[in-house]
Amino acid sequence: MKKDNSTFLKKKWLRTRMLGYVDAPVVMETHGGYGRLFSVCYADIKSGVVFEKDPKKAGVLGLQRPTWSVYEADCIEAIKDGAGNHLPVNFLDIDPYGSPWDVIDAFFNGNREYMPEMVIVVNDGLPQKVKIGAAWHTHALRGIVEKYGNDIFSRYLEVCEELLTEKVLGAGYVAQNFFGYYTGHSKAITHYAAILKR
Repeated sequence: MKKDNSTFLKKKWLRTRMLGYVDAPVVMETHGGYGRLFSVCYADIKSGVVFEKDPKKAGVLGLQRPTWSVYEADCIEAIKDGAGNHLPVNFLDIDPYGSPWDVIDAFFNGNREYMPEMVIVVNDGLPQKVKIGAAWHTHALRGIVEKYGNDIFSRYLEVCEELLTEKVLGAGYVAQNFFGYYTGHSKAITHYAAILKR
């Protein structure tokens, strides 16, 4: 799948907007990269956790944010194993190149202390596969395909709201103020966010 990096300014805008809903943000950034979003969104936040499996990038992140917990690890397995549980995370930033759903499952099915209220922001590249008719081939969407059929691209944001609402419920959250949009060169990336309350 070709990487579409054309949406950085919109990522920044969405995160800046959603930070306004959190009084004292403690951020978990699941895909840190080289820390571009940190520089423009999170540089003033002293407490957070970031994951990056590429050693070179993880080294950059460690230098960039000395007061954060930086893990050179696959975020899904690390979160399942409890990485970041020492912090009261209330702002979850998920930015993979493909599907976010395994990361969402790892966080909200974990053995951690969940805050009474938190924010989730997501960059979701899965619509690139959905657009070419491959939803049926995607594990995270099998239940949705059984319910709505394989042609779900035009309603993918509705699917995201439905899936997110279902997945956070297991951690006692109700998803509120869901907001999202299509972006990228071919409008095959979605950005969305929600406020979660217990």
